Amino acid sequence: MSQPLTLTLARRAPRSTQIFGSLLVAALLVLPFLALLPATHPLAVSTWMLTLIGKILCYAVVAVALDLVWGYAGMLSLGHGIFFALGGYAMGMYLMRQAAGDGLPAFMSFLSWSELPWFWWGTQHFAWALVFIVTIPGLLALVFGWFAFRSKIKGVYFSIMTQALTYAGMLLFFRNETGFGGNNGFTGFTTLLGFSVTATTTRIALFLATVVLLLLALGTGYALAKSKFGRILTAVRDAENRLTFCGYDPRGFKLLVWTLSAVLCGLAGALYVPQVGIINPGEMSPTNSIEAAIWVALGGRGTLV
Repeated sequence: MSQPLTLTLARRAPRSTQIFGSLLVAALLVLPFLALLPATHPLAVSTWMLTLIGKILCYAVVAVALDLVWGYAGMLSLGHGIFFALGGYAMGMYLMRQAAGDGLPAFMSFLSWSELPWFWWGTQHFAWALVFIVTIPGLLALVFGWFAFRSKIKGVYFSIMTQALTYAGMLLFFRNETGFGGNNGFTGFTTLLGFSVTATTTRIALFLATVVLLLLALGTGYALAKSKFGRILTAVRDAENRLTFCGYDPRGFKLLVWTLSAVLCGLAGALYVPQVGIINPGEMSPTNSIEAAIWVALGGRGTLV
């Protein structure tokens, strides 16, 4: 059984690599404040560039989340886009309620709806939206994973099922009657926690929150890699049958890391939406999930970076 690759790399990483990583983190923490400089300043960073880098960092969190399940547990998911999009839609519901005030969201008025659907109740409160952001992707992953792992579905069959899951979600959210804006999705956001979403200070706060989430995701991955849990995940990937013969039930370990990965994607999606200003069913497209798998493959499975 091979040792988790992240732990091996961390031990063998030259000092120059560690210094580079520290400088990169410092640069990401300083970068957003350069947006406060006058536009004529040579070090000034535009809000457009800040938003672009913020989007990339959100995608980086998705890549880390996917690496946890593919690089360690050996489960290739081609459907992580649905967890990312569900977190984004949960945040979008809150932002749409903030933009609508006491009325209905704009797309509901356009469709001549007279009242909010029951699943929109309470979404004007950020705390409730945060619960949705964490629990909806997590519950979907938990239910899907429980049935999949209980049925011992693995390999290419598992990948196909995850791709079918995100494709089904995309088709569902494209329908106007589901209450999620149809193919247009959610847009026209105005405020977040009382602050304008287009304000430079809000952009800076969202960027920093994304950096913190990425660092937390990497820290969690590294902590798992050097723990007994990480070694068991590696055993699941390399020799699941042998692990079972040793008295371990791999289903629980797979289900836990699968659900954790989905929650990380949901949080990334929630930070993505206010930065880009829109969320629609296109984020659930299977091609997006396949792209995430390509990112992980190019970056190296089981490395997290």
